[in-house]
This record gives sequence, C-alpha cells and structure tokens, in this order.
Amino acid sequence: MSNYVFPPAPQAAVPVRGSDQRYAVSRIFCVGRNYAAHAREMGFDPDREPPFYFNKTPIDLVATGSTIPFPLGTQNYHYEMELVIAIGRPAFRVTPEQAKDCVWGYACGLDMTRRDLQIKSREMGRPWDFGKDFENAAVISPLVPVSEVGLIDSGNIQLSVNGAVKQNADLKDLIWSVPEVISNLSEYYHLQPGDLIYTGTPEGVGPVQPGDRITGKIERVGEIALTLGQPE
Repeated sequence: MSNYVFPPAPQAAVPVRGSDQRYAVSRIFCVGRNYAAHAREMGFDPDREPPFYFNKTPIDLVATGSTIPFPLGTQNYHYEMELVIAIGRPAFRVTPEQAKDCVWGYACGLDMTRRDLQIKSREMGRPWDFGKDFENAAVISPLVPVSEVGLIDSGNIQLSVNGAVKQNADLKDLIWSVPEVISNLSEYYHLQPGDLIYTGTPEGVGPVQPGDRITGKIERVGEIALTLGQPE
C-alpha cells in the first residue's frame, strides 16, 4: 500500500452519455487556430502554418451545467466552443486513415481563456499557460461513443451567450481534420486511451462577465452549458 504524504487528487474523468461508465482522463491537448476565420480574427494567416498545440491540466476539467467563479487575474475572459475527441487506442506515427480507428468518442467542449494574459504572454514570447491552463478552464459534456454516431467530419457547431448566438460554423471548416490532427500529434506523442483533444474554435470568440450563461451545441454530439458566478 502506498504511503502518500497527502491523499492523491481524484482521477479526472468524463461521463459517457447513456451509461454509468466514465472515461478516465490523463492528458488534454488543444489545437490552436484550427478554423481559418478564427485565425484571421486573431490576426494570423491560416495558410502559413502547420497545426500547433498547447495543453491543459486534467484538474481543469469541469462538467457541463456547472456554475464556476469568474477566474482570477483577468479582465478579458473568453469562451471558445470546440469539438473534443477522446482517444480509444494507442496511436504512434499513424496515418490519417489509421487515425480514424483511434477515435473512441466525441464531446462538446469550452476552451475558456484568460485572453489578456494569453496575449501578454504571446507578445513577450512566453508560454500560454497563464491564459489557457487554470482552474475550470476545460468545460466538457458527456462523451458520445463513435460506435453510436459514427465518424464525424461535418455538422453545425454553435455557441450562444445569454441566448444570443456568437459562434456558428460547420466542423467541415476545420483547417486540420480530426484524423489529420491525431496523425500529426502522433508524430510527437505516444497517444493513449485517456487523451482528450480539443480541436479548435470557430470565429466569434468574445468576452463574458459574471452572471452570463454560455450554451453550445454540436450536431450529433450534444450540448453544453456554463454559468459564470462572481469572483472568489
């Protein structure tokens, strides 16, 4: 029996829709600027760079329907609606065609971002951790297995704030498709079951304030909701 100085943190996990099973999470990868229109609204040319990534910590995960406090240290807190991929088998140096067999399921995700801190870090040539990796920064809906919905390469992705639509796009607009992202990542990591990939957000990102309610949906995948409370 292990003798820990402090009790280990609970295992981060995501529920599976229509089941009492849970998907244990080990790593969270996020694709940056993976929709052309969003890349342009952030001031970049989407045609000039291969996919790039940043990470969030599994402890950042928060379930859909939660109310969370407005985060520390930011005056410009943004939503980013995303399709999330759950890996279901080892993937190392796989082709895009092989990568299709590595998808276990899908979820709706919110990549919450302290935009002012992210931009400040970017301008100083520093990592994005302060802007992207913080408590409650990775909101997620229950996973839906690919065995139920099949491979998803298109479908509406939408987000609203207080009932007003802010993001509205199609998954086919991804610059790098789900199989291509998995294939590319597998050149740098031994991907394993337990790895989540947030695949990028469409244009229309923007700020939210305490009291706002964020809702989103992805065709065939599900819905997601988040309420912002007061700072703690």
